[in-house]
Amino acid sequence: MKILRISPLCLRRSYASFKPAPKLSVSDLNESTLEAKYAVRGKIPIRADELRSKIKELNHGLPYDRIISANIGNPQQLDQKPLSWYRQTLSLVQYPTLIDKINKLDKNVRDALYPPDVVDRAKKLLKSTGSVGAYSHSQGDTLIRESVAEFIHQRDGYPSDPNNIFLTGGASAAVLYLIQVLSSGTKTGFLIPIPQYPLYTASISLNKAVPIGYYLDEANDWSTDPKLIRKLIKENKEKGVTPKCLVVINPGNPTGSILTEKDITEILEIAAEHGLVVIADEVYQENVFEGQFTSMKKVLAGLVEKDPQSYGNVQLASLHSTSKGVSGECGQRGGYIELVGFAKEVKEIIFKLASINLCPVVTGQILVELMVNHPKKGSPSYDLYNHEVSSIHKDLLERATLLYGSFQKMTDVECNKPRGAMYLFPKLNFTEDKYPKLFKKCEELNLTPDEFYCTELLEQTGICSVPGNGFGQVPGTYHLRTTFLPPGTEWIESWSNFHKDFISTFKQK
Repeated sequence: MKILRISPLCLRRSYASFKPAPKLSVSDLNESTLEAKYAVRGKIPIRADELRSKIKELNHGLPYDRIISANIGNPQQLDQKPLSWYRQTLSLVQYPTLIDKINKLDKNVRDALYPPDVVDRAKKLLKSTGSVGAYSHSQGDTLIRESVAEFIHQRDGYPSDPNNIFLTGGASAAVLYLIQVLSSGTKTGFLIPIPQYPLYTASISLNKAVPIGYYLDEANDWSTDPKLIRKLIKENKEKGVTPKCLVVINPGNPTGSILTEKDITEILEIAAEHGLVVIADEVYQENVFEGQFTSMKKVLAGLVEKDPQSYGNVQLASLHSTSKGVSGECGQRGGYIELVGFAKEVKEIIFKLASINLCPVVTGQILVELMVNHPKKGSPSYDLYNHEVSSIHKDLLERATLLYGSFQKMTDVECNKPRGAMYLFPKLNFTEDKYPKLFKKCEELNLTPDEFYCTELLEQTGICSVPGNGFGQVPGTYHLRTTFLPPGTEWIESWSNFHKDFISTFKQK
């Protein structure tokens, strides 16, 4: 038997003779990534995740046994069931062999599992995409873009070109593309509504551009103020910042408001006059409880029809998503942009960005098609689809009404009635003269009153909401954003009881 002899030299070589370099620190990172903030997954939601882990312990010692994630619009995390139409079709495109297998079943059994229109749609989508495991065209599958264009045509009464449709990984990816393309340095301004969805401020920070917040009018159902927007444009131009884009969120997040046709017309007039690109974030267009949703595209098309000379150069990017509405498919990442009025060379740059990312998730693209081209009356899947969709709308309206009613009864809380979307943005009327102990406590903890309120709400009840300062608010005012997606009434009652105790503790007697 041979004995393996290891040379002392080999042993010495296993130890490095150099001094190792230090790890990267925060100071070595891109400053823009440090400045970007995203409140809906910020400090309080992170603490909620810690508490969620603690609850799994046998003797966790907390006064509750669940965390209510009211901080983010994530319907299927909060018991909203997936639509059968979506999941039946997805299962067939994911596993096409099923189509042959179910054809061997008894007709009644087969049709109960997979109605004929589900099978037909799956075959049609498979024929176009080839496989959900293959890359699609970077702009998105052609058949699906044609379905989106037809949906927009039917919705608005004006034609849409599939070549102007880009399928995206949810609306968030569309926002990132647009802001990246439009940003051209620290002198580029983006007009954004305040309060706003923090994706916008985060994306603007990442691209080293300038956010220009235009305050929505809380006393008037969070409506826009055209005079204020014009004033901000003038002031920023005088400072050397060129506003290039105006963002509109309709229905509103976090406000739940809905813009009227008059509001939209005034915004488009400003865009036409100042050459602003309009980003219309319309992902909540199916979540309407009072009033009517009118798309920015419809109003613009009408204005161009009447006065092409004034409005023909307006550039509009409209966004939609499968994450909201009745779909609630947040994790599947389906969305689209429609580009209207953009020059060919600008669209080519957006296409280049899409190409760098190869393609949007193909199952997400398919969900977009199923959303915009759902079962029609008389089709085999219609009755079940209509029942499920109606139930979701009914549940959301009931939950919105309950939570809104609860806020109406709370001391020193004001709240506008939600007309759309999935959120409420109540105002906490806490002032230093009425709440001296609260302000002193906040000063000690280096927190704002809305941050402290939301922190205490989480720690004492397990309800996770987001302070208003993460969305923007008029200085000296305090708000919070909460979704009304969680089912049941127990958590609402728990919130009411917490608020009573909070007021009793901190309000001046």
